[in-house]
Amino acid sequence: MAQKLQRIGTENRVKYRINGNSLKGYGKASTPVGDVFRVETLTQHVEVFKSFRPIEGGAEGDLRWLRMRRGVADLHRRAEVSQKANERYWDALSTVDDSTRFGELTLPLEKPCQFQGRRVRALHPFQTDDHRLLQAVNHGEFTVNGFRNRDLQLLLYGPVDPHASLLLEDKRRRSSAVSRRLRILRAHGLIQEVPKTHRYHVTPRGRLAITVILTMGRTSIALLNKAAA
Repeated sequence: MAQKLQRIGTENRVKYRINGNSLKGYGKASTPVGDVFRVETLTQHVEVFKSFRPIEGGAEGDLRWLRMRRGVADLHRRAEVSQKANERYWDALSTVDDSTRFGELTLPLEKPCQFQGRRVRALHPFQTDDHRLLQAVNHGEFTVNGFRNRDLQLLLYGPVDPHASLLLEDKRRRSSAVSRRLRILRAHGLIQEVPKTHRYHVTPRGRLAITVILTMGRTSIALLNKAAA
């Protein structure tokens, strides 16, 4: 996973990469009405995506979610996946200009809730562990194809030293800890599971709340007082 900021000629470009695929945004022009920003998704390793299709050589009516193919047979699905990634990124950008009040988004998160018949603890957006979790799920590259438990493990615990022997018990402990955190985010409506997968996407409400929380954490008191004046 990587993020790269570049200036190409007169354009500013931001690029997110994950699993050989990428999402790029270009600042094309700035006008009195607004800025022109173009987004594109490049899918080179399509095997990480799914296509609802029959097994090759099987019955046409027996449709399943299977690994996407590189050929033209799945080209329509490839275009759909790319377009949805673009739309998720546009939605993330649109949260920057929203009039919702800070308390409307954060106060419900700071209260326990019910999820699938069980009580789930409150989220603590400005405590270190929960704040890092929100930063992790907010990574731009996850707009391409969502994120998995293992992706968050990498961000929260760091890469595993290939020369170190991580015990199976430690791996399970990490996975279970991340699963519990994912459950908290799902319970509070910040993320949703992609059907038939182990991947997750940030919800529109979650994107707005996370953007506000992370922005508040980076904003000085002087700027807050100026905005409130």
